[in-house]
Amino acid sequence: MTTDKPAALSIDVPWGTDTIRVTNVSPHLPADSADSHVAAVTAAGRANPSTWLPDTAWGAIARATTWPEALAVQLRPTQDEPTGLLMVENVEGATLLSVVTRVLLSELFPGPQPRTGMEVSEVPDPQVHGITHEGRPGAIVQYRYENPAHLRNHVWQTIHATLSLNSYATSILTRSVTRNLITHPVEIAFEDGAEPIHVLVVRDGITRLASAWAVLAGHGADPAEVATLATDALLGSASAAGTAAGPGLGERLAASRTRWRQELRQEFHDEMKGTTPGLRAAQIAQSYVVPAQIAVGVEGHEGRVLSPEDIFDDAIRSVLASVHVEFKQWDAAAQNVEVITRALKRIIQQGDPRWNTADLQAVYGLAVGRIPVAELPQVFGGDPAPPGTALWRAVYLVSALTQPDLLELLKDQAKAIKGGQRMSMKGFGELLGPIIDLPWRAKKKLVTKQARNAWNNGGVLSNDVTQGWTPQPIDDFTALIAPAMNGDDDARRTLAVAGGVALIADKLLTRNVGSSLGAKKEKGGVPFRSDVNKVIEGLSRPTNELGLWTLALAANTFRSDDLPQNSVPRQSLTGRESAMSAEPPYVYFKVDLNAPDRIARDANGVPMPLYEWDVVAASAPERAAQAVPSSTVTGPAPVQVPAAPSANGETVLVDGGVSTSASSGEVPITTDPVTALFQDGAAQGAEEALPTVPVPAPRAEDAPPPPSQRAAAHRKALHLGVQGARDALDHLHALEPEVGDHTPIVPVDQLDDLHKLLVGILTDVENLRRRTVENHVPEGDDPESDESQETVLD
Repeated sequence: MTTDKPAALSIDVPWGTDTIRVTNVSPHLPADSADSHVAAVTAAGRANPSTWLPDTAWGAIARATTWPEALAVQLRPTQDEPTGLLMVENVEGATLLSVVTRVLLSELFPGPQPRTGMEVSEVPDPQVHGITHEGRPGAIVQYRYENPAHLRNHVWQTIHATLSLNSYATSILTRSVTRNLITHPVEIAFEDGAEPIHVLVVRDGITRLASAWAVLAGHGADPAEVATLATDALLGSASAAGTAAGPGLGERLAASRTRWRQELRQEFHDEMKGTTPGLRAAQIAQSYVVPAQIAVGVEGHEGRVLSPEDIFDDAIRSVLASVHVEFKQWDAAAQNVEVITRALKRIIQQGDPRWNTADLQAVYGLAVGRIPVAELPQVFGGDPAPPGTALWRAVYLVSALTQPDLLELLKDQAKAIKGGQRMSMKGFGELLGPIIDLPWRAKKKLVTKQARNAWNNGGVLSNDVTQGWTPQPIDDFTALIAPAMNGDDDARRTLAVAGGVALIADKLLTRNVGSSLGAKKEKGGVPFRSDVNKVIEGLSRPTNELGLWTLALAANTFRSDDLPQNSVPRQSLTGRESAMSAEPPYVYFKVDLNAPDRIARDANGVPMPLYEWDVVAASAPERAAQAVPSSTVTGPAPVQVPAAPSANGETVLVDGGVSTSASSGEVPITTDPVTALFQDGAAQGAEEALPTVPVPAPRAEDAPPPPSQRAAAHRKALHLGVQGARDALDHLHALEPEVGDHTPIVPVDQLDDLHKLLVGILTDVENLRRRTVENHVPEGDDPESDESQETVLD
């Protein structure tokens, strides 16, 4: 006598304002793997000659799967099939061997991807290192995090950023995840000495992974709540994740996930006891398990150029690129970084005697962010060593990657990866843009799109810059002008790259279009059309003193942690300036070769801000004079700003409200920049915060206070609430440049809700104001209306 398996259910459940038909809801959830299952999978993996993984990695795979017996069968070799029943996939340079199974959602960690890694992010990706065994590559890599808190923050950021971009939650609730996630084991190591752990990581399908968590969280959960749910489930409580160290970390986290699933199974069991299972049962059933393809083995092809430790990661990236470069594309920046970093890695593995392998590894580390900017002096050395700044990182990267022989090899490898037949210098500039802007990407995200477009238009890659040169490290770029004009090509090219990168990064040199011609200079106008690299070439001509000074002052002015007023002027609608930063904004100034400090000033002695018109005109002054007569160009309005640093490092502060003496030509120094620029805002921001006043709650044994007393408390609460909202909004504005590029500081749906709430408050406040005025108008005065009219604000 056989027992029939309980049939799957199909039920209708509410999902927001819709009713969703949920199909194939299993009446039972799979149990966790036992120790015997882990031992069986580990033994089968060891016996397979085509796979090698550490035992702890096999344990992570066995714990994740819902059917360990079938997994062991796939791994077990036979006489006819030495590799067992593994899925075989030939990719570029290697063969991947994988098992196909179903795994628990709560055992899958999101891995870094080019799509997420190249966006503006608060938390950096981990360092990735290959793992080998007896000289052979293993189907495993090591992710190196700073500490467990870094891991936790990275998991949260990846889930949150993914759901802010897209979600398949409705589809997954209807029929669960139907397409395999590409996964593989990973050793997670910590630089602070915490014990390493082995987990299963998703490399493709992170949107499906995050969407499954969104289903479990429910329709009303925003991406931040979903990310918190996933992070807590994977890594336990924040306190445990932040302090967990020492022996047994992996076991403790695995036990925490097991307890979490036990609670979820109990909740599901209770839901299924009813006559008709409800929404919660459907959420758990459709997200509890997902299908996965788990890479467990890799074999490098003959003639490969990569070292064993790089073969597996390159093979996985090749799989991802075949999907996201050819079919479901990443954005251009993610594709470009993938291409240029893989091309450089391949060249490193060729062992070409023309270059020192350690030097190329250092360049690669700088390009991908493994080596921090502060270590630039140690990496390149020299006497003098380069300053450890983001701008000098860009200079040295451009110099290294444009050495003529290396440049041609990089272009060849990039063409092979992209499958193209040719690559122009503009195409190579397109690859460089997203690695150059890595240190300042978050702070300058408002102009990142224009900057990358400028790199697509040639960037700083003029014909001169790509001839091979050595950077000339110096603290004051203006000291390079005289050597540059006297035939020192290294000094001149250093100025071209440093100043050009600064101008591009801050949107003072863009890929100008036809609409820019004839527009006012303060509106982004240019005197003539020209490619970006041609402008750099003109600015850096040895006979163009105006252009060289423009480049030098731009490089001196550049900051990697802010945006200048020239590129993003911020206007306050209320007259109140933000007091979030004590440091004044910075400004690029137009060059005047006749001025002692080479800074152009108007008739009142106020420095004149630099515009893209001025940059383009300085690249070819004669052409600019012919294209647009100077009389037709309106000058910018005077601005009250701190002047650029002078050659000796001092900063001259100018008060635009004071005229200079025509005879002396001196500029009076009147006040400090904070007082000069933010006088009104500082006064407003200095108001003391009102103390928190709780609304009195009546006790059961006491009579409530009189209405007037209660009204006084509520008035105070109303004022504090509105003031708190103002402060919160100020903080959001200050944080906006640092928040991930594809993650809005406040989601649109929440802004819509806030807008409705604020309009309602404003309406009620206005109605109260009118009634109060009318009720207290002196006798004999004629109010606006005999009857109070309710104000309606749309």
